[in-house]
Amino acid sequence: MSDIDDLTSLAARIAAADLSPADVMDAVLARIGAFDADVLAYECMNPHARTQAERCAQEVACGVRRGPLHGVPIAIKDNYLTADMPTTAGSRAPGYAFAREDSAAVARLRDAGAVLIGKTRTHEFAWGTETPPTRNPWDLSRIPGGSSGGSGAALAAGLAYGALGSDTGGSIRIPASLCGVVGLKPTFGRVSRTGIVPHSWSLDHAGPLALSVRDAALLLNVLAGFDARDPGSADVPVPDFTARLNAGIAGLRVGVCRNHFFGANEVDVEARVEDAIDDLAALGAQIVDFEVPNLQYGLGAIYAIELASSSAYHDRGLQRHATAEMNDDVRTLIEIGRMVTAADYLKAEQLRTLLIDDFAAVLERVDVIVTPASPVTAWHRGQPSVVTGGLEESPLAASWRLTYPFNLTGLPALSLPCGFDARELPVGLQIVGRPFDEVTVLRVAQAYEDVHRWHAMRSPIARSVVQ
Repeated sequence: MSDIDDLTSLAARIAAADLSPADVMDAVLARIGAFDADVLAYECMNPHARTQAERCAQEVACGVRRGPLHGVPIAIKDNYLTADMPTTAGSRAPGYAFAREDSAAVARLRDAGAVLIGKTRTHEFAWGTETPPTRNPWDLSRIPGGSSGGSGAALAAGLAYGALGSDTGGSIRIPASLCGVVGLKPTFGRVSRTGIVPHSWSLDHAGPLALSVRDAALLLNVLAGFDARDPGSADVPVPDFTARLNAGIAGLRVGVCRNHFFGANEVDVEARVEDAIDDLAALGAQIVDFEVPNLQYGLGAIYAIELASSSAYHDRGLQRHATAEMNDDVRTLIEIGRMVTAADYLKAEQLRTLLIDDFAAVLERVDVIVTPASPVTAWHRGQPSVVTGGLEESPLAASWRLTYPFNLTGLPALSLPCGFDARELPVGLQIVGRPFDEVTVLRVAQAYEDVHRWHAMRSPIARSVVQ
């Protein structure tokens, strides 16, 4: 992959018959064979990937192009149903079986011509931020983030050109931040969740991880659209998300929430994000500081909603004691969800409505909001705690503190690289927009990406050559 920067460039070269999809797939599979024993990004491989790539190559030779992703290798998180590969949701617990059929998002990728490489690892039932046993390609002793850690690691290691993830409290943006790639959680309802193993019905979002902002926009073009089978799907117009990427940001109002998102981050994280804010100002954006008063109650709200929703989904498994076979952290969360009362749940939903109103008021005054994507960079596997702002806390509590507000509110949010800490680990910048205004989020992200091109920095494994 070393001579091709990203998915957009690859798609263009395949369309121009400059590259054969079969040769591209061979190169990707060779890299996976050489490096995934160390990274452990993939749960299983698509047994038909080479055949499907060859068919794409034959179609190119005949002048046929099925869509914008024709012949492009894409990785799929292992909680998306697929017709030609098993789905495990990262679990070996007994009594769970998932249909061999394509989820809505996978079907859209296939219709656009994508070739599925395989299924990437997820934290069990998408309930965590580490994704064991997957390792971070920037430092194999560290975690990739989760729960879409396999997708983030596959991209960062050069083992895919694009990937699907899901995001309930930050599970696209956290691995994107920790792995130095781009992760986009679209507005709630923008991308169908039909055929994705549920975690929390009102918090789950589907979206892409990518090597660049333009790649994320192109993938969203393919994925977005109304689906009557998903009760949360929104029947709203779908624009071309790539059309205004280069419009610049002069005159745009960039909001900076000074409470909750700042002051309790690792020093290097806070410094890199403040630098990024200065860069946006230098590009002509107007920086507007603000505070949201009720954010300190948000963690309790999302915990109540997520715990109750997850326990409801796993109710049969709880009754037959299948949770005994789950990983300790996931089992504990699912079991304690039974302790959430109806009053707890209703209060959480009331707080959620309050936060939606708070952010709606802010987004009348600003066009986007910028924050760190994660208060910490990638921590060591098995590390019991992290230190943020001088305070010791659990990695789970720390890592999703800055992302979960936008699952509660359903707002579109993107993480992209904004530099590195002193240990040469990636730092992520989060950009948040109005409902269904991913166009502006992507526009601001593209303007920033063009300044430093942090996304073009590759991990040591991505720079390695197959021998």
